[in-house]
Amino acid sequence: MPAYRTVTDATAALHAGEVTAVQLVDGALARADALDDELGVFLDRYSDAARVAAAAADADLAAGRDLGPLHGIPLGIKDIISTADGPTTAQSLVLDPQWGEQTGDAVVISRLRDAGAILVGKTTTMEYALGPPDPDKPFPIPRNPWDRKAWAGGSSSGTGSGVATGMFLAGLGTDTGGSIRIPSAYCGITGLKPTFGRVPKSGCFPLGFTLDHIGPMARSARDCAVLLGVIAGYDASDPYAADQPVDDYVGALTGELSGLRIGVDRLTKASAGAIDPAQPDRFEAALAVLADAGARVVDVKLPYYAEMCTVDMLAMVTEAMAIHRSDLRARWSDYGAGTRYLIGTSVFYTAADYVQAQRVRRVGQLALADLFTSVDLVVTPTSTQGAPSLESLYPVWGRAGYAGLHTTYWSASGSPTASVPIGFTEAGLPLAMQISGRPWAEGTVLAAADAFQQRTDFHLRSPS
Repeated sequence: MPAYRTVTDATAALHAGEVTAVQLVDGALARADALDDELGVFLDRYSDAARVAAAAADADLAAGRDLGPLHGIPLGIKDIISTADGPTTAQSLVLDPQWGEQTGDAVVISRLRDAGAILVGKTTTMEYALGPPDPDKPFPIPRNPWDRKAWAGGSSSGTGSGVATGMFLAGLGTDTGGSIRIPSAYCGITGLKPTFGRVPKSGCFPLGFTLDHIGPMARSARDCAVLLGVIAGYDASDPYAADQPVDDYVGALTGELSGLRIGVDRLTKASAGAIDPAQPDRFEAALAVLADAGARVVDVKLPYYAEMCTVDMLAMVTEAMAIHRSDLRARWSDYGAGTRYLIGTSVFYTAADYVQAQRVRRVGQLALADLFTSVDLVVTPTSTQGAPSLESLYPVWGRAGYAGLHTTYWSASGSPTASVPIGFTEAGLPLAMQISGRPWAEGTVLAAADAFQQRTDFHLRSPS
């Protein structure tokens, strides 16, 4: 593995003169050369442009022009977020290349460039952030670095696997039903879905207009705090962006949780038996670490859990159909089998179903807000199982693809939620917990995740 696994460590080394940005980028590209054919992390690599940007970063830093903690740091970007460096495909044969060409850099990409970050390439995704891998299409199949027969998770698959293997130090994913948190959990890294509206989505090809989030994926909660501080904040180009002040997320990471009230829902019944034998003990040990950091941990029950999960899936596929209906009619076979299946389920819902789902969603959000008057955070499993095998996803998204997952609830609520590694299954695959907070309380969520990581090293473990 690379000498520097976190953005925080690499930034400190850059400023101490122990490493250069060129060396960081060359090391990341060398990892990609060695492993990408096996793991399917990249759809497109910007090797030459990244080396030029790294040399410029070194010159800037030598001259005393410091753009912040991302200056000179190699990042990977999920390929539904537009960049001026190359095409945006959404890992689909259908997306018109002119969309990305006309869009150029998304708002979040412009902010990363302004902070001195270096983009090393575009990473694999589920088709349009929805359809599972289709081996009949001409795209890489993302594989889990802990077990190449297992899935890397989705839909931000390549970003999760790339961070875990050092092909870049951090990156961006998107999350509509768990697409940041699932690959973070399955690949053993940290991922944050911010509050809905916290990060502008302009320049990101939509999946669900009322559900999409852009967020950071990295080794540590501290690294996620660094990235969030750069990409968060209002932008008028996104009608869903909220004009809320951006907090000092890194400054909130004190390592202590004294006085914090954490509610816990183990979601055992909702897991329907899809629980790895090692998961309960790993989860209880993680709760003990949070208590040791000073938090008061109490049991709670998430309100309208099944209803909110249903809302997320119904709204996701119906909003996706609104986007893709014309292309599905004209180019049905160009879509992957799983994408066709999932978006196609929307034809069984009516406009009245969609409106009712949004009404139920609001009821759930209000009930959750009431719960957050008695606790500051809620902790649940991200998944009660490790990554499923790739073959279990074919030919379409089967039950194994979502068994044991608990991410959709927090997408429907719009709450800030981090996935943090907590140990391993009996088979040696990563397990994770979710930490969720009130709207705009990313600082509190990250503080709890960081306090846990200051006392554990699961986020620093690496696949062989």
